[in-house]
Amino acid sequence: MIVVKVGGRTLDNFPSIAKDLGRHQPFVLVHGGGDLVTEYSKRMGVEPKIVVSPSGIRSRYTDEDELEVFTMVLAGKVNKELVSMLLDLGIQAVGISGVDGPTLIARRKKRIIVLEKGRRRVIPGGYTGKIEEVRVDLIRLLLDSGYSAVVAPLARGTEGEMLNVDGDQAASKLSIALKPAYLILLSDVEGVMLEGDVVKRLTPIEAEELAAKLGAGMNRKLMMAAGVARSGVRVAISSGLVDEPVTHALNGAGTHVVPS
Repeated sequence: MIVVKVGGRTLDNFPSIAKDLGRHQPFVLVHGGGDLVTEYSKRMGVEPKIVVSPSGIRSRYTDEDELEVFTMVLAGKVNKELVSMLLDLGIQAVGISGVDGPTLIARRKKRIIVLEKGRRRVIPGGYTGKIEEVRVDLIRLLLDSGYSAVVAPLARGTEGEMLNVDGDQAASKLSIALKPAYLILLSDVEGVMLEGDVVKRLTPIEAEELAAKLGAGMNRKLMMAAGVARSGVRVAISSGLVDEPVTHALNGAGTHVVPS
């Protein structure tokens, strides 16, 4: 069994990804869909809000209105369209979110600090959560029954609220709990790049050291990959825009973070 994460531009290549996944059943597929959330937010008159942390990292702020759109688009439209494409290929798949079960339990910050016009400001934390607990009973039931699981990155909050959670974080936490043969993070780049070349293999310590030299997006992926590898699970960060991307990753393409 493998865990695969798709999101961003890689979703545009999902027909190829889906066909390739058919060779690697059963699987757990965690998906994003933020670009589509943005499109539907604007259609519904909910303007996406971007905040900047004191360290300069830009991120999307999820208020109550935005959470409604996330729920409708990710757990509804995107999740069910991906399941439908898999079913068309004869792959037994069931779509859930982290709320179901519950599978993902997260805690939201009551307040966050942001930079506005050069000044620090404290604002309500919104409805984005950090995953604190994973319960895999539902997913194991599906896998044991011959189904693959397609998971939307929403979580149940510790106070019963629904929360938006990071897709890479969801895939990483599920991998630590499920102990798959591989976690494959499909990206719009070939892997972790250093001086124009793909870094082929890293231990968790090497991954953490390299992460400090990278930009925010790949930095977070690499740190999460290091944590998963420490739990004994191999991780590949590889392109999801090629033909047979899952098979390519399993055959060595991209950057592999391996238990030391």
